[in-house]
Amino acid sequence: MKMKLKYITSVMALGVLFLACESDDSLLVEPVVNQVSDVDVPDATYTSGTANFSTYVAVGNSLTAGFSDAALFKQGQESSIPNLLAMQMALAGGGSFTQPLTNDDLGGLLLGGQLIASTRLIFDVANEVPVNVSGTPTNEITQTLSGPFNNMGVPGAKSFHLLAEGYGNVAGVATGQANPYYARFASSASASVMQDAMAQNPTFFSLWIGNNDVLSYAISGGTGVDQAGNLDPSTYGANDITDPNVFASVYNGLLATLTSDDRKGIVANIPNVTDIPFFTTVPYAPLSPANPDFGPQIPMLNMVFGALNPIFEAVDPSREIVFSETSASPVVIKDETLADISAIIEAQLNASPTFPVFIGQFGLPPEAAPLVANLLGTLYGQTRQATADDLLVLTSSSVIGTINEDFAAYLQTQGLSAELAAQFSAQGITYGLDDQWVLIPDEQEAMDAAITAFNQIIENAATTYDVPLFDVNTFFEKVAAEGYVYNSLGATLTSDFVTGGAFSLDGIHPSPRGNAVIANQMIALINAKYGSNLPELNPVDYTGLYIN
Repeated sequence: MKMKLKYITSVMALGVLFLACESDDSLLVEPVVNQVSDVDVPDATYTSGTANFSTYVAVGNSLTAGFSDAALFKQGQESSIPNLLAMQMALAGGGSFTQPLTNDDLGGLLLGGQLIASTRLIFDVANEVPVNVSGTPTNEITQTLSGPFNNMGVPGAKSFHLLAEGYGNVAGVATGQANPYYARFASSASASVMQDAMAQNPTFFSLWIGNNDVLSYAISGGTGVDQAGNLDPSTYGANDITDPNVFASVYNGLLATLTSDDRKGIVANIPNVTDIPFFTTVPYAPLSPANPDFGPQIPMLNMVFGALNPIFEAVDPSREIVFSETSASPVVIKDETLADISAIIEAQLNASPTFPVFIGQFGLPPEAAPLVANLLGTLYGQTRQATADDLLVLTSSSVIGTINEDFAAYLQTQGLSAELAAQFSAQGITYGLDDQWVLIPDEQEAMDAAITAFNQIIENAATTYDVPLFDVNTFFEKVAAEGYVYNSLGATLTSDFVTGGAFSLDGIHPSPRGNAVIANQMIALINAKYGSNLPELNPVDYTGLYIN
């Protein structure tokens, strides 16, 4: 039962198909930037209406900064939503729009010469997988940039971080007290994002914040804590969900400040994570009997779990583990909401007169039965196979079927051979996937409740402060459910990983083409609210995927 299996999602395996993608060249290697849409005409006259675009400042997180493909890099920043908006605003009196650009297109960050953020992803056509771009990053955060900068998007920022003085203090980065991306361009060690934004006296703003107040919980597989009821954000962990009352207080304060002195702007809400590829790409049942590293092991696996299934059936039939020899099987996961039946498993196995004979099939002596019973109890006290209600995160594709080296090493300290230890440490098969790789239903419910609450707060604030709201939540739902046709030729964005064009290779952030389509949605709302006539961008001018 030696496992050597690395699951690569079937979408990635379709790499050759994107060579025959839609005729609009949706997978350009390089993005075309700083162009005005093909709908522009030379003698067109553009107006800002009741808005004033002369000093546009964008406030937000990674979605504002132009983060994509798991990194912040120059091309991505040039295709950021605010930069695209600013290009069109320039046609109607908008001024210059500066961004804290990185030094190159590698991505990655250095702190004192040490790598603290990896290079960006790019699609490797030959091997049909995303890979990190090779090269040595040059973005040293101790070499702070001189502003001011109109794009105040800070990757990783939660709502309350925008008000935190010292959030850009380089000295606090190593201890987690400050944000490395903001440390690159904060005006001082004691500044806050909002202080730097308002110091520019903006005449127009965009605010897209709140995603990380719940998204960090989601992408961590729900390893954080739902802090509903805790009004002190200084006590929150990095992956925790923000209390709705804290979010409401902060958000309304942000918008009150941004709209002061009759400033105009636009806000956006929070998408449901179940509509983005990070949570929709890896199926709950990826274990194919046709896989030569897995299929031949199924009879042995079913024999092992056959010793446990009677116990599962007696306690909770939903925990039974069976791998199919004719169709794909679900992975085995750990579910912390299940009652821990480790002691029951151990007691039942120790009481079985046939268990010593059973373990003998693996070359273990009868006297090892108590040890193995204890290990099996530890392994499967809170496990079950995944169901369609579970969401596997995109990054789980790199661990399913691989050996959990730490657990294998532990088993060897308990007397198991290296080979047998590895057999019981195959992640998602004999070793339940850890919490970080799966969003179970209870975690999804906490996440959904927070998103619903936050979006209602954002909607109410938009009404109170009389600014247009881009309902990105509904927009992403449409992209995921039916695709979004963005030109007269029928070119369509979908949320399919790699091939859909809407999202970058991290499965979370939009691609440059996705950003262009989102910018057009915002332009339509700005025009309708303020009587401007900003032209749309042509999404075909922007890449849906970077390939090498």
